[in-house]
Amino acid sequence: MAILNKIRQKTVVLILVIALALFAFILSSLFDNKDALFSKSPDVVATINGQDISREEFSNLVEFQQRQMGPNATTSQVMNSVFETKVREAVMNGQIEKLGMTVESEQMRDLIKTSYGTDPTFLNEDGVFDESKLKLFIDNLKSSSAEAYQNWLSTEQTLANNALQSNYFNMVKAGTTATLAEGQLEHKLEGEKVDINYVQVPYTSIPDTEVNVSQSDIKNYINKNQKAYQTEANRNFQYVFFKEVASLEDENEIKNELNGLLKDKEVYNEATKATDNKLGFVNTKDVEGFVNSNSDDLKFVDKYQYKSSLPATIADTIFNLEAGKTYGPYKDGNYYKVTKVLDYKKLADSIESSHIVIPFVGTTRAAADVTRTKEEAKAMIDSIFPLVKNDKTKFAEVANEINSDGTKGKDGSIGWTRLTTYNPASFDPDFANFLFFNETGSIDVVLTKFGYHIIRVDDKKNVETAAKLATIARKIEPSSKTEDKIFADASNFELAIAKGNFAEVAKNANYEVRPMTANELDESIPGLGNQRQIVRWAFEDATSVGDYKRFDNVPGGIVIAQLTGKQEKGLMSVEDASVTALPAIRKEKKAKMIMDRVNASTLADFAAAENQTVKSSSAINMKNPTIAGAGKEPMVVGTAFGLKEGVASKLIKGNTGVFMVQVTKKTPAVELENYLPFANQVSAQKLSAVQTRLYSALKESAEIEDFRAKTVQ
Repeated sequence: MAILNKIRQKTVVLILVIALALFAFILSSLFDNKDALFSKSPDVVATINGQDISREEFSNLVEFQQRQMGPNATTSQVMNSVFETKVREAVMNGQIEKLGMTVESEQMRDLIKTSYGTDPTFLNEDGVFDESKLKLFIDNLKSSSAEAYQNWLSTEQTLANNALQSNYFNMVKAGTTATLAEGQLEHKLEGEKVDINYVQVPYTSIPDTEVNVSQSDIKNYINKNQKAYQTEANRNFQYVFFKEVASLEDENEIKNELNGLLKDKEVYNEATKATDNKLGFVNTKDVEGFVNSNSDDLKFVDKYQYKSSLPATIADTIFNLEAGKTYGPYKDGNYYKVTKVLDYKKLADSIESSHIVIPFVGTTRAAADVTRTKEEAKAMIDSIFPLVKNDKTKFAEVANEINSDGTKGKDGSIGWTRLTTYNPASFDPDFANFLFFNETGSIDVVLTKFGYHIIRVDDKKNVETAAKLATIARKIEPSSKTEDKIFADASNFELAIAKGNFAEVAKNANYEVRPMTANELDESIPGLGNQRQIVRWAFEDATSVGDYKRFDNVPGGIVIAQLTGKQEKGLMSVEDASVTALPAIRKEKKAKMIMDRVNASTLADFAAAENQTVKSSSAINMKNPTIAGAGKEPMVVGTAFGLKEGVASKLIKGNTGVFMVQVTKKTPAVELENYLPFANQVSAQKLSAVQTRLYSALKESAEIEDFRAKTVQ
């Protein structure tokens, strides 16, 4: 009991001790995970000059931009576009707000009028922009759809932002000019010329193998040129792709299946308890049904084709077949196919035609005010036909009066229709059949899904043999057996690298190892396409160099990747920088080697010492410091302009080698009475670059924190 009493007396102390211990544990974990202490909320995508962009706002903008850019734009492309827009908006708005610039209501109306001045939605009967229609449009949006109204407000804001930015840059441009002194300098740079003799010892005269470049040399070079060697965070990884492709056995099985479709089969009929003869592809009467029942993806197309529209490897073979004969199986891309020739005809490639059309209730694209029945439309077309059958002028008058499609006002002319390019899925087959299978001058009434037509064939050209073909296609895909083997291979590789070296295990198994370097927001991986999931994994804090992971949901196969290196934001590593640093360091060392071994004061001595020849170049100016036979050498040319005639320079370290030059002639620029044209030239150069350079400078000075990689998937 005494012990229990003592424990009760110390309860408060114990609670305090436990609380302090828990607090210390939590504090320790926070310091271990600095992101938890100091990072932004996961709902903030970026902060630009202190202004947060929320995840919700960013996602909405990305979704809207995706619709604008279309399905071919990748998620990263859309995200980058939105991000750059928001950065520009924040950077420019900061400057605009400092100046107190605004867009007033009248200017806003003018902006909308300029942008939507030709939009039929806002035009009156005279084709003039009507502000009352605009107001009605906005009121309807406000009352009918909050989302649509918000999109309109965003559009207005975009117009306003663009106008403000344009005004800002125009104000800057108004103050951007060039003085007459600058014009005179420009004239001098272009007009003052020198002729020189020179000796060049190319850096290439010393083999790279004779120049020793150490790791410390590269490191020192990087430190001296830090601005050029700044890099974003990146990750190096390697991966093996277990691609799910059909085996030779799979392909043979597909060919056997196609061969089995050619011949008739005896099939037991459960209902009749008798054996039926099931017609194969060769003898079937229902070609379309047979193809559509047995073909993968590619269905029957009721259309004639020219030889030129077929793959060159099979075109001659197929067009040499008799009607009713088959060819195949043959490989065409990712399919095995069997093709049957159904018919041959001599057909024109291009047909010019005109029509008169009368739609009725229920026809495709019939206007809402069409109330006539099919019978009424037929009676109407029959009454018109005798009037226009032999009278082209009357045909044009009637077509212009009653047609409601794009041929109205064009005498009913449809223009040229090409056999090789028309789409049977959208072009009515009855209309097409009349065009392709009737002679020039033919005219008749034809019923299509658009209504009753009077179609006239006006002209035909490029007549040649065309074939109607039926093709059964089977996609070349791996079988379940092959997929199981690929899965097993990937699993065995994964087990092996747990104990061994990734590259060595892959080499022993004859797997290709592909190296990759990715930045934090990359999504595309060569050979794999969009694989954002792999890049995200490589950048996760928990992923260490040497870690590997299996990715089963990669289209077309399985990927096993291993992280091989980490580069955080800042200076490049020696390995990464060596690609550009090595040549530059070698050039410096070669220049020193040449300059240290030569003791010459004349071109002749320098040439003799280095087994080179004295060369000449004339009419060199400082605007374009190019030496004939040596290329662009600004340092050498600049030195030449500082020499007196006849005086040889000291050794000069140039872009392509070590030089010694001697000026043989100096031609001063012609003095002008007025340098205004040259000043205008300089001014134009400044104006063409001011907007880009100014924005780049503003962006560079802005405080931009980008959290997209951690907040947006």
